[in-house]
Amino acid sequence: MANSDFILAPLNDPSLDPHQSVGCDKADRIAVSIHSDVCEIEAEWRKLEANKLNSPHQSLDWCRAWKETHDRQVLVVRGARGRQALFILPFEIVHGRFFRTARLVGSDHSNLNTGLFAEGIEMFASADLTRALTDGLRQLRDFADVVSLDRIPATWRGAPHPLHSLPGAASPNASFQLPLLGDMEHTLAQLNAKRRRKRMRISEKRLAEFGGYEYVSARHPPEAHSLLEIFFRQKAARFAKLGLPDVFADGATRAFFHTLIDRGGLFELNAIRMKGEHHGKILAVAGLLRKGDHVICQFGSIEETVAADSSPGELLFYRIIERLCNEGVEVFDFGIGDQSYKRSWCTIETPLRDIVLPLTPRGQLAAGIHRMIARAKRAAKANKPVYTFLQRQRRRWQ
Repeated sequence: MANSDFILAPLNDPSLDPHQSVGCDKADRIAVSIHSDVCEIEAEWRKLEANKLNSPHQSLDWCRAWKETHDRQVLVVRGARGRQALFILPFEIVHGRFFRTARLVGSDHSNLNTGLFAEGIEMFASADLTRALTDGLRQLRDFADVVSLDRIPATWRGAPHPLHSLPGAASPNASFQLPLLGDMEHTLAQLNAKRRRKRMRISEKRLAEFGGYEYVSARHPPEAHSLLEIFFRQKAARFAKLGLPDVFADGATRAFFHTLIDRGGLFELNAIRMKGEHHGKILAVAGLLRKGDHVICQFGSIEETVAADSSPGELLFYRIIERLCNEGVEVFDFGIGDQSYKRSWCTIETPLRDIVLPLTPRGQLAAGIHRMIARAKRAAKANKPVYTFLQRQRRRWQ
């Protein structure tokens, strides 16, 4: 798509200085600016997103697809030293009943938010970087009451994250990762390899009774679009069974994921497809975001009416991980949420933080409410009987 398709409404605010700077030393100062036209910084954005420490959820393709399918203003906070871009933080402005919130684009469906930072950013003094980030975010005060940066890792891939110095609190959810060690044998050696292979053989044996299966990695749009629609149907049935709202029901959300498919390269669909008497039946679907050596499982679903006892979801993960081991991927990320199947696969649990920065007096109230809700969620999830009770009540209230 042409770059002009991502041009946003201009910032008609004469008080906004796009060259506002922080730092005392003129040669080393970090200049902070806000952009509504991504064409101005697309080359820098592409360069920063190539850093393997930056999440695909802040990639340009992710943000463009979200903007095209959601009617929201997008503003980008950029920090640079001279001609070198140091960080890019893309925000959407969400208008609630009482507050305007600036949050990272597409946060409703992100599993890991890092922003975009240049390689070597750790060489900058933490105090100077923190001041630049804080001052940059405060430039959004004419457009938002509060800034919300959620699902931020304090430490990511062995190093402190550049946003870790901003004040925040523990997120109610952690994320879970499995290092891939070059081949399946070494990767499974981190886990209970014997048990994992046994479970895979049992799944295959049960599917053999129906005529077998094939593992599908959809690399072309027509097949990927078809698998995405199957995922939506399977997930809707699952949510209905549990009495939970379908977070994929919204038309804009569905259009967003279809648009990601058309972008090519970032998003792919994988599936287990039956042979034999149920030829063509899709038993499990997983959507993956891929960026360099890091793959995130964006979502997954299973068919519960046919061969459900074959554990097709587990089989699908086995085949995906096996393939990715051979393709140079180093981290398979199961995303947020503490679930037993994730713990059975993963050797790394990454705590996440939520950062809330009030920008206006009204934002002070919004930040307080946000922190109160986060504390309540953490407390509930730490007490399994209470959390189970609340989940049951939630289903009754639907």
